Amino acid sequence: MSKIVKLKKGFDINMVGKAKQELADFAPAQTFAIKPTDFIGLQRPKVLVNEGDTVKAGTPILIDKALDQVIYAAPVSGKVVEIKRGDRRKLLEVKILADATIIHEQFGQVDIASLDRDALAAKLAASGVWPNIIQRPFGIVANPADTPKSIFISAFDTHPLAPDYAFALEGQGKYLQAGIEALAKLTSGKVHLNVDGSKAVPAVFSDLKGAQVNKFSGPHPAGNVGVQIHHLDPINKGEIAWTVSPTGVVQIGKFILEGIYDASKVIAVTGSELTKAAYVKTYSGASVSTFVKGNLNSGHVRVVSGNVLTGEKISLEGFLGFYHNQITVIPEGDYYEFMGWAKPTTRLSYHRALGLLSFLTPKKEFVLDSNGRGEERAFVQTGVFESVTPMDILPVYLLKAIMAEDFDEIEELGIYEIVEEDLALCEFVDVSKHPVQELVRKGIELIQYS
Repeated sequence: MSKIVKLKKGFDINMVGKAKQELADFAPAQTFAIKPTDFIGLQRPKVLVNEGDTVKAGTPILIDKALDQVIYAAPVSGKVVEIKRGDRRKLLEVKILADATIIHEQFGQVDIASLDRDALAAKLAASGVWPNIIQRPFGIVANPADTPKSIFISAFDTHPLAPDYAFALEGQGKYLQAGIEALAKLTSGKVHLNVDGSKAVPAVFSDLKGAQVNKFSGPHPAGNVGVQIHHLDPINKGEIAWTVSPTGVVQIGKFILEGIYDASKVIAVTGSELTKAAYVKTYSGASVSTFVKGNLNSGHVRVVSGNVLTGEKISLEGFLGFYHNQITVIPEGDYYEFMGWAKPTTRLSYHRALGLLSFLTPKKEFVLDSNGRGEERAFVQTGVFESVTPMDILPVYLLKAIMAEDFDEIEELGIYEIVEEDLALCEFVDVSKHPVQELVRKGIELIQYS
């Protein structure tokens, strides 16, 4: 039975630079990269190609020796131009110079009805689409041998300047439907499709069958799939649920219907420092330079693959992350603001004493930079973390348990229910300037590998 959940806790970060709902005519990216660091939990990556090799979209590029049935495939066809390694030969990225016309490996159409659950999982794992399926707890690539109690899809995003999935996935309804049908066969429970309850259900999602449609409304992080799981079917110790983004569902659906790994996606190019903020069609791992260079209002900027809360800082020559559907460009904040914490300000802040204007004008959009305005200090208990976390957990106590490496407390206080993005807003509002997301990952790894 569908559920309606109205959340009050949270905070919307309104920023200048939202993408206009139009496809921009940026020059297509020419270089693409697969980065092992995009895939949390990929422990022992093994490269299956050499520099100079020619690949097709869907050609195996990487495997994890610890989970070797899951293939990490080339997003485009072309030539492998560099296998970049760092300290102690750590694999950083595999770069591909793309062909003008993308050629796909042909896997053949998949008849879901004729396959059992394990056979379907094996086909998906060997195709390149499987890394779209993420396991909770821990936020790692799912193991095809596991059967989750349920699968969750968040069909809306409440992060700052987030893309509108209704626009980005326009015309992809048949692939969404095929993807949902495939996912339904992989779980012993339900497939939950969660939509924005403050709006009419977009046409691309309204006619889908085989999933329970739930409505969530409220401020960010209402769009976080972790928050949605908490209110629909919480994860306890020993239980597993899976999550898939709408873009990932489309990729699975295209594999089912057309027998190819199609890593194309429509992403939002956003941020206050752009001349043109719009949508662009590209592929996973695209070089962002063609979307950013020549499109800047100023030269001193920070480019983020993803959103400003949970995204990854990259260079102007960097690459779009596998799970990211957005690029954000904001002013670089590498400056010192004398007595910045004490003087009156008009900038956005969750705290009324620091950002009264944002309370008086809640619809106003702000230009935010990367300046943290302070350094780490004593962990002040203000109750503010709880006010922006719409989950029945105690973030401050959980983070302190992680710092103390108290395994029992970490488990009891809810580590199985969260990943970094679920407490990213706590990091934004934290007057103590703690690396909350780093602490969350530390806590996860303490339990995962204990």
